[in-house]
Amino acid sequence: MRKRLFTALVVSAAFSGVLAASPTASAEPDPSGCGKGFFCIYAGEGQTGQLLVKSEGDWTGSVSGRSVFNNGVEYPGEDHIQLTWTYNGGTYEDCLHYNPGPGDYKWNFTAGVVFTKAVWRGEC
Repeated sequence: MRKRLFTALVVSAAFSGVLAASPTASAEPDPSGCGKGFFCIYAGEGQTGQLLVKSEGDWTGSVSGRSVFNNGVEYPGEDHIQLTWTYNGGTYEDCLHYNPGPGDYKWNFTAGVVFTKAVWRGEC
């Protein structure tokens, strides 16, 4: 009995040490012109080129771009982006987490993509 208790304590202490040593997620630096709290669309890949859309709220429109970045802040129910775009006659949508993740918070797109809507929402 004593041996089992000791083993359980050692395992528990070791696990606690791993949790304490685990690094916390670190936010990526803000891309050009896209401060914290904003969702942005850029003309170039990798959040380069002209800043086409910078929005703190829901956005609708029609903009051709090559990359997006969700630089939102943690806020339950409204920190992820439901993004809608068209390409070659099809309409697509997906959800972006906010920077620093753990999910995707930035994407590159192929030429010819037209963004039509970005809606703040809860977890993906």
